[in-house]
Parts: sequence; structure tokens; C-alpha cells
Amino acid sequence: MFRIVTGVVLLAFGAGVVEAQGADVIKQRQDLMGAFAEASKAPSAIMKGQAPFDLAQVQGALKTIAETSAKLKPLWPETSKAGGNTRALPVIWTDLTEFVGWFDAMAGEAKAAAAIIKDEASFKAAWPKVAAGCGGCHKDHRAAKK
Repeated sequence: MFRIVTGVVLLAFGAGVVEAQGADVIKQRQDLMGAFAEASKAPSAIMKGQAPFDLAQVQGALKTIAETSAKLKPLWPETSKAGGNTRALPVIWTDLTEFVGWFDAMAGEAKAAAAIIKDEASFKAAWPKVAAGCGGCHKDHRAAKK
């Protein structure tokens, strides 16, 4: 009887650990996605004509996007499909390799843009490619807010 009770307790504990790990990973993802959003505010305002062009802000945003993309890639374990108020759609885990490829593409677009943006004209030509990566991924892989 003791073995059965011990087994049940260990199984419940293990499930709790896996759930906690999933929630922790979800929180990490959400924090990093928040960094994306925060980094994109200034360039988006510049694109809309709501703020003057600021090369330092734009380059900082692109650096954040490139670095954050690399950090996001490993944060999609099977244990993080649900919980933690995630809005990640199940399709992510259908082809995880393709999905994490979005982050490689985002980093690549951000680095390419950083290399060519020198003024407002080059910014306005390059930024839409970076921003399109965010929108495309959200459209296919993120549930709408409830």
C-alpha cells in the first residue's frame, strides 16, 4: 500500500513539476514577445509619422529583435502547449521546425535592416520587411485576445 501511495504522490509531483516548467517557459516567451512589442513602438511611430526619425532608436530596436529571436527559439517544449494564459496555437507543435524558422527569419530581417538603415528613407524601405515577420507569425500562430 505504501508503494502505491508513494507512486501516486511522485506521479502527481512530477506532473506538477512539468506543468510548472511549462508555465515558466510560457512566461519567458511572453516576456520576450513583450520585448519585441516594446522595441517596435518607436520604429512604428516613426513609420506612421508620429515621431521623428531617430537612428539610435531604430538600431536599438533592430538589435533587440535580432537578439530576442534567438532567445525565443528553444522556448516551445511540448509541456508549454497550454496554461499560463498562452495564446500560442496548437499548429506551432505540428511543425515546430518550420515555426522556429520564423525566429531565424526575424533575426535575419532585423540584421539586414540594421546594416542598410542609415537615414529615414532607408528606414522606410527596410522596416516594413521586419514588421511583416511579426504580423505573419501572429496571424498563423497566435490566438486572438479573449
